[in-house]
Amino acid sequence: MDKHLQCIMLVDDDPDDNYIHELVIADWGKCDAVRVAENGIEALKYLANTDHPDYIRPEVILLDINMPGMNGFEFLEEYHRLADNLKSNVVVMMLTTSLNPSDENRAEQFNEVTGYKNKPLTKAMLDDVLIGRFS
Repeated sequence: MDKHLQCIMLVDDDPDDNYIHELVIADWGKCDAVRVAENGIEALKYLANTDHPDYIRPEVILLDINMPGMNGFEFLEEYHRLADNLKSNVVVMMLTTSLNPSDENRAEQFNEVTGYKNKPLTKAMLDDVLIGRFS
């Protein structure tokens, strides 16, 4: 597949997971930049600050559920209210350790969520995102 992403955003408070996921994305070789937000508040600030010199609009957001400050579901409620130009053509995939079926059911209630996967991130998961949304 020749599709290449400009930016993937990781929204996760676990620095070890973010480090591993950044390595997987780099090894995957189909993404130019990774942006990391440690909670939903940081992610929303990043998405809204399009004038920042380091801003690249993410095409994919990998979102954890359990985070301090603002969890993944609270982020989705606010993300839903963002202007379309800040979120259009963005894939949001829940990437979590939660095995709770009610979390997956709740995630499916958000139109923006295109997938629900368990950590850790793999290159196969990234390929599925590309094939499913960008082919």
